[in-house]
Amino acid sequence: MGCFGFPKVLSRWCTQEQHSGERHVRPPIIAPCHTSGSSELIKRPTITEVAEQYSGEFEKLEGPTEFKIQNDCSLTLSSKKPQLLSPAVRRLTVMVERDVHVHQLFIQAFQEVPRTPRYDLDPGGHPQVRSYGSFLQLLDHIVTTAPEFDSTVMSGFPINAVLAWPMATRSGIAVFLHEKVNAHIRDILNAWATLLRSPESAYVLNDDPERGWLGRKALAQMPNFADEYECDPTKPHYGFASWDAFFTRKLRKEVRRVEAKEDARVIVNACESIPYRMAFEVKSQDRFWMKDQSYSLENMLAGDALAPQFYDGTVYQAYLDPTNYHRWHSPVSGVIRKAYVHTGAYYAQCPSVGFDHSAPNRSQAYLTQVATRAMIFIEADHPTIGLLCFMPVGITECSTCELTVGEGQRVEKGDELGMFHYGGSTWCLLLRPQTTVRFEPEARKVGAGASILRVNSALATVS
Repeated sequence: MGCFGFPKVLSRWCTQEQHSGERHVRPPIIAPCHTSGSSELIKRPTITEVAEQYSGEFEKLEGPTEFKIQNDCSLTLSSKKPQLLSPAVRRLTVMVERDVHVHQLFIQAFQEVPRTPRYDLDPGGHPQVRSYGSFLQLLDHIVTTAPEFDSTVMSGFPINAVLAWPMATRSGIAVFLHEKVNAHIRDILNAWATLLRSPESAYVLNDDPERGWLGRKALAQMPNFADEYECDPTKPHYGFASWDAFFTRKLRKEVRRVEAKEDARVIVNACESIPYRMAFEVKSQDRFWMKDQSYSLENMLAGDALAPQFYDGTVYQAYLDPTNYHRWHSPVSGVIRKAYVHTGAYYAQCPSVGFDHSAPNRSQAYLTQVATRAMIFIEADHPTIGLLCFMPVGITECSTCELTVGEGQRVEKGDELGMFHYGGSTWCLLLRPQTTVRFEPEARKVGAGASILRVNSALATVS
């Protein structure tokens, strides 16, 4: 998940903000590149330095009087000069300040993080934020900059790194399932998406060996990048117009050919992903929040009228890393019966998991039932396969699921269905009970020891 360099004194950049509608842009951490994505790194205070400063300041102000929101979108901390907040973050702050219950939960979520050495740093390696006021300042900076590459376990999830411990507390679990909170988080992420789709975000597409998305460490996680993806290494930023264009990059036509394209019995892998879990005879309803995180079909499919067709059926789940290919492809040839996005929670974690250093990885099955997700029902040409459901699930920052197909549309095996925007994610394939298939050996290797399966490779075959 991404790591950011935060200015140590906010007033240094408050006077340099640029406004373009909802877009609220901070000065870049890395200078824009000019040749082949290269750049000169500008020395700025790190997130660690700033987190230490904020943590110390807000520690003295715990409670409902941590700060005050002014009418001019600014936040006043103690006797310091007011700091300007971006519009979407300000709207969240105002809502929280006006709702006594939500305000209490937010404050307690940070206070309930254990004060032991293990939790002094967040999973990204930065000082743990211990107040809701500190979080607002860091959140505001994150969503007004583009994400740099980070080789830690939190690469691609800068907000999640800050919230990994608080969202696992009793109050955190409650507040991040709250409907109003999630509506405002969606508002913030949508505003951030506007920035990430703009040319102003391309400055992080550089060849800095540590922090650039086209640098040595990043490309080591994306081998054969120039050969596999549509790009031009001779152009600035490899020809990508924005950070989002890089993230949703397309494969070259000759790469990832569809396996067994003409064999209707074969279901192919819909995403470039690592097998996570398989379940058979899945119940219509189950206690998915318990330790085993059983799949509950009615909850997964949000009460869709087609859900009963999958009762006692099969669920296959796999996950993507931030550096993976993030477009989805049809697992079969057939007709789209229904396709839509169901909005859900963004920073939820399974209550039975506890503090997860790789949060929310250990909550992936739980998230298929509460997070924002798309549902694409396809009537396969092969009668034994029949109706199946492909369900991409957004995780934390990566909760934008974009569909590129619609109801009634014919798709061929391997055709594009849509894409994730930003971060890591997970997905499920749901099969009816009468659809008996044999999964490929590599697909059956779930959990420890599992390896990435290429998109469009054979996943399962009708028995």
